[in-house]
Amino acid sequence: MKYLIVLLAVAIICGLFGCQDQQANSQNNESVEAARDGIFIHISHGQDDVHRVLMGLQMAVLMMDTHDVLVYFDIKGIEVVLKDARDMTFKQFPSAQTQLQKLIDNGITVMACPGCLKAFDKAPEDLREGVQVANKDAFFDFTEGRILTIDY
Repeated sequence: MKYLIVLLAVAIICGLFGCQDQQANSQNNESVEAARDGIFIHISHGQDDVHRVLMGLQMAVLMMDTHDVLVYFDIKGIEVVLKDARDMTFKQFPSAQTQLQKLIDNGITVMACPGCLKAFDKAPEDLREGVQVANKDAFFDFTEGRILTIDY
């Protein structure tokens, strides 16, 4: 009988501590779930492949409500984010300038590669309003969650 009482007491104590551990784990999981994942969209094409550009921009627009988004333009993609960029249209997609403005108006980070600007004989002043010159820290600081990359 004495052993049964000790065993029952140990079971109750273990149960209490086990419940607290479960509750702490549940709270930790909730804080992990609160961090939104980030979508890094890389666009390296311009007038040479309008479909790719518009698809990348469309994905950014679609994702911005549920994810942290950063859109990065390099190589020929630089042509898309210049002040004097020709607008691009293709089939059912909203135009490039329409989608870029929507992203910028919603606070989405849009960046251009500084080396690629230089290769096009362009300067940061040649970028459309709202487009930033890229810096490596921003590639990691735009989200607290995982970083998923979509490449166009």
